[in-house]
Amino acid sequence: MKRIGMIGLIAFALVVPGNAWEGFAQEIHLLGGVVQEKDSRDRSYSWAVQYFHDLNEQWGVSLSWLNEGHFEHHHRDGHALQFWARTKPLGERVALAAGIGPYRYYDTKLAQKGASYVDSHGWGMIASLSATWRMDNRWLFSIQSNFIETSRSLDTFSILAGIGYQLEDPRSPDHPSASSPVTENKTKNEVTVFWGQTILNSRESENATSWMLEYRRSLGRYFDWTAGWLNEGNPGPIKRNGLITQLCLVRPFFEDRLSLGVGVGPYIALDKHRKPESGKDDEPTVAGMVTLSAAYEFLPRWITRISWNRIVTNYDRDTDVILGGIGFRF
Repeated sequence: MKRIGMIGLIAFALVVPGNAWEGFAQEIHLLGGVVQEKDSRDRSYSWAVQYFHDLNEQWGVSLSWLNEGHFEHHHRDGHALQFWARTKPLGERVALAAGIGPYRYYDTKLAQKGASYVDSHGWGMIASLSATWRMDNRWLFSIQSNFIETSRSLDTFSILAGIGYQLEDPRSPDHPSASSPVTENKTKNEVTVFWGQTILNSRESENATSWMLEYRRSLGRYFDWTAGWLNEGNPGPIKRNGLITQLCLVRPFFEDRLSLGVGVGPYIALDKHRKPESGKDDEPTVAGMVTLSAAYEFLPRWITRISWNRIVTNYDRDTDVILGGIGFRF
């Protein structure tokens, strides 16, 4: 049921008429606060990065990355896709909202003794309440509470506060949209060289230097396809590299100089530290890869791009690969 909910919300967001993606406000928020586990009442820190997109005056969708900190035997984070209802009972400056949707979590479960751990993946539901204050410029201040329930992991409650920025002015009948005009992409291709760090999702959070070469092809204003090679370095328990490919949903801003995107796809890699099954040679492993990225064109055809990649495996070797790079469009 939770998988169906995720697919349904994604489908809803993608089939919204094209003009609904233009003119209404889009916001990016950075939030931080505290999270409490339901049963034990234990507390930890929590933070989130959230992209919010208005569909009209009352409805919106958001995509968030939520980190729920470090409990005694659980280090959990994940992606949340939510559908929101919004109201402005105190005028245009204050917006109250309620949201609900699926939560795809990645829980590093730690053993009570020793260095063993398990990377547990699963689905939950997240319900949220928020209040947002709009300042004189495009800056925002917001407070948000999240209620998360799962069947095989922690149930939590968190309170977060932080700042946001309105990427485009909202459209209204009295004030036509001042958003950037839609322009045709002049370039379809992009090649980017990345350098950064791999962090293993384990008890010790081992890390190493990583790099990636990526080719990106525009499939339209809102879709990209990527292919490339990722080397995660050698952070102890893994020594992994391989082929990646993703389909990405992207959104351009500021006359297409800034773009935000999310990508999903397979990662076909060879891990030299993974022991093969008895009687077999080393074989590539197929993992999942989820990417949040942002690119900014600082010179004609030249861009800088940051990429936050979550590698999801079936043998307890999940990683976060955080990369920055320089690219060329042609």
